[in-house]
Amino acid sequence: MSTGSGADSAPAPTTLDKPEPRKSSMFSSLKIRNYRLFATGAVVSNTGTWMARITQDWLVLSLTGSSAAVGVTTAMQFLPMLLFGLYGGVIADRFAKRNLLFCTQGAMSVSGLFLAALTLSGHVQVWHVYVAAFFTGLVTVVDNPTRQSFVSEMVGPDQVRNAVSLNSANFQSARLIGPAVASGLTAAVGPGWAFLANGLSFLAPLTGLLLMRPDELHPTPRKPRGKGQLREGLNYVSRHPELIWPIVLVGFIGTFGFNFPIWMSAFADDVFHGGVGMYGLFNTLMALGSLAGALLAARRGTSRLRLLAGAAIAFGVLQIVAALAPELWMFVALIVPIGILGLTVNVTANSSVQMATDPEMRGRVMSLFMMVFVGGTPLGGPLFGWLADAYGVRLSMAVGGLVCALAAVGVGLMLARAANLRLKVDLRRGRQHLRFVPRERELTTAA
Repeated sequence: MSTGSGADSAPAPTTLDKPEPRKSSMFSSLKIRNYRLFATGAVVSNTGTWMARITQDWLVLSLTGSSAAVGVTTAMQFLPMLLFGLYGGVIADRFAKRNLLFCTQGAMSVSGLFLAALTLSGHVQVWHVYVAAFFTGLVTVVDNPTRQSFVSEMVGPDQVRNAVSLNSANFQSARLIGPAVASGLTAAVGPGWAFLANGLSFLAPLTGLLLMRPDELHPTPRKPRGKGQLREGLNYVSRHPELIWPIVLVGFIGTFGFNFPIWMSAFADDVFHGGVGMYGLFNTLMALGSLAGALLAARRGTSRLRLLAGAAIAFGVLQIVAALAPELWMFVALIVPIGILGLTVNVTANSSVQMATDPEMRGRVMSLFMMVFVGGTPLGGPLFGWLADAYGVRLSMAVGGLVCALAAVGVGLMLARAANLRLKVDLRRGRQHLRFVPRERELTTAA
């Protein structure tokens, strides 16, 4: 963990080779009461959120008959993070995070109940959905960095990686359950009831926050109001390579690698001619892979940045292989490992960045992390959608994978340089052919 934030402080060593204390239990952070309450509430609200996402897109499509209108809804939800994401981190560092989460979770509940009231009364119009999506995006600007940094306050530094991994597993589990529940509920009684369920689902995390024991938290110092706090956060990240390079890599992965709704829908429809049923199968397999990746990360006791670079390289390479897959069975077989590697990259980067950040800076650093990761969606989606339309989905997906792999190689080399390591090649039988070694060791051997 970095120990200073002054301009002349030396960069903290990366965790390229330094492991965290090993934890044998996959669910060890759930032994902590406050985190257990948080996770229980989150699985309920995450399910409601996935229900709302599916229902929202279906409602816009039914109101307008336009796929472009659905794209506008997605853009309205993610645009606030791209525009204002860094300011959310300033707010997260300035106020008590538990109190902030009361406000953000309550506001999201109001947004869901607003759409439910309009839909159930028969007065909903497409602009209402746009307003609700933009409002939810604005709330997420504050909610995301607050939730991310609140994890360390609940579990302490030794359990951060495990808790971050379980958060991802929680989200992916809801991704499996929410759309199925939403589809059944909408078909049976209409979309308004799915929105109502989403609005009411936030009562679970609000109750969990109320039941927490404040004396068992690990509170971080709050940053007093002052000028230049946003600039201070950016300067802090720029001085620490163990922060800036994982964030850069996550930006590449989020923008160029996580465009699976575009690619999988095109493969299902244009390449393998399977229609919506096949697209649903692809999404389910991706969610299963992501869930497996999150659980494996929770079990893993180390947070090495070499794992981050290696997983990102493999993620890009498998995307290229999947893009060129000539048969359906081969494409299907690659979806799960791609999901595993994608979540491994995300969880490893998230936990590494949190652990290397001074507590009073964590909100601003995590807001930059989320802005770079999520903010690339409105940029990468249209670009790779155009590539798929103009040159075919195989080329589009292969280009995305190639950019991710090259970015991961570059970031891995920069992290090794920051840790004063060099790549050693040894082609002798029985030896590790490629490994990073300290430069000083090589110099001593040569002497």
